[in-house]
Amino acid sequence: MSTRTVIRGGLVITASDEVHADVLIEDGRVAALAVPGTQEWGADRVIDATGKYVIPGGVDAHTHMELPFGGTFASDTFETGTRAAAWGGTTTIVDFAVQSVGHSLREGLDAWHAKAEGNCAIDYGFHMIVSDVNQDTLKEMDLLVEEGVTSFKQFMAYPGVFYSDDGQILRAMQRSAENGGLIMMHAENGIAIDVLVEQALARGETDPRYHGEVRKALLEAEATHRAIRLAQVAGAPLYVVHVSAMEAVAELARARDEGLNVFGETCPQYLFLSTDNLAEPDFEGAKYVCSTPLRPREHQAQLWKGLRTNDLQVVSTDHCPFCFVGQKELGRGDFSKIPNGMPGVENRMDLLHQAVVDGHLSRRRWIEIACATPARMFGMYPKKGTIAPGSDADIVIYDPGAEQVISAETHHMNVDYSAYEGKRTTGRVETVLSRGEVVINEREYTGRAGHGTYTPRSTCQYLN
Repeated sequence: MSTRTVIRGGLVITASDEVHADVLIEDGRVAALAVPGTQEWGADRVIDATGKYVIPGGVDAHTHMELPFGGTFASDTFETGTRAAAWGGTTTIVDFAVQSVGHSLREGLDAWHAKAEGNCAIDYGFHMIVSDVNQDTLKEMDLLVEEGVTSFKQFMAYPGVFYSDDGQILRAMQRSAENGGLIMMHAENGIAIDVLVEQALARGETDPRYHGEVRKALLEAEATHRAIRLAQVAGAPLYVVHVSAMEAVAELARARDEGLNVFGETCPQYLFLSTDNLAEPDFEGAKYVCSTPLRPREHQAQLWKGLRTNDLQVVSTDHCPFCFVGQKELGRGDFSKIPNGMPGVENRMDLLHQAVVDGHLSRRRWIEIACATPARMFGMYPKKGTIAPGSDADIVIYDPGAEQVISAETHHMNVDYSAYEGKRTTGRVETVLSRGEVVINEREYTGRAGHGTYTPRSTCQYLN
């Protein structure tokens, strides 16, 4: 059965254009755009977007549903997490499959396919966390690229868990230089941080705020610099995840000025929160423990600047929620045992629209960093990330004037607190289409688990 939907009268905003247009959707894809009122398209459904924005669905290229960490699991499943994403105007996530030490990449990828398949409300892809670099792993990287898993995450942090040393990183980078894959780097000097953690605990410094103090900005900058130079030696591109420190931004800017294929991502928590939150009394600061950590407020201006100058290209969430009760509380009396991660997949599009309202970003830049660039970076454009003939009809009707208050009482993420509790924002998701199917209809969830399909990806489109 062929189905046709028309979205009438809205302001269509993409990374490159803002134009009043009607949008015709046929069989899950955008079929045409036209000047309002000039085409009498027959349709099964007409959506009136007068006075609203019509934007591409968000692409969140950094989520961790059901991630095992520190003896527990991220509290959002693929079902609850993708439903919450849809509520927040995100229609594609790229999550991280995990290779465990001593196991193959394939085993890790198969395990994550099993978690996600049939459970997602929106479309999804996978990056691969590489924890054990050896000859077999390197060969498997080639196979994964061929089947649409084209990005590989490595960690300079978490010794004994995900950590790779410089030699392992170099080998993986050399392989990605050959097979077209993109190395994503968690850039923190984990060896040095572990020393500082041990020393802080020995001094009796156990509260959550010390998590931020031991994971020093200079150790993020040092690792970022080292990752850049290793990538340069390997002749490979590099994508640095969750950049939080101004010193790390400076390293990225310098590398890009040298003409290197180096890219940077930041997250809403670094743009809107700070070490003030980590220092909240009565262990409340544990809610804000993530790595890289929140920084002092003065770092925020440099992150916003980096987004405006394109030294940072993407805003993802690093959505990795742990409930305060029973999970974050594992670290009472020892901040190093607090599970690292924060919820945010539902809040990203709204927070970035607030940044437009506040004058940090233009509307098109909002769409660029939240939709188009992540889709291009990870090989999904123009299927995802834009509104153009042939694109998937992943479309959000967005009310730019609606006001809301972010709260755990009203969010849809499976976590017992909000990192932005009480924050007032202007702008709200009204209706969401995923491949032409309405999954949020005027603030009512109409989607279903299993609608979302796995999306194989091509290689980074900034390197083609």
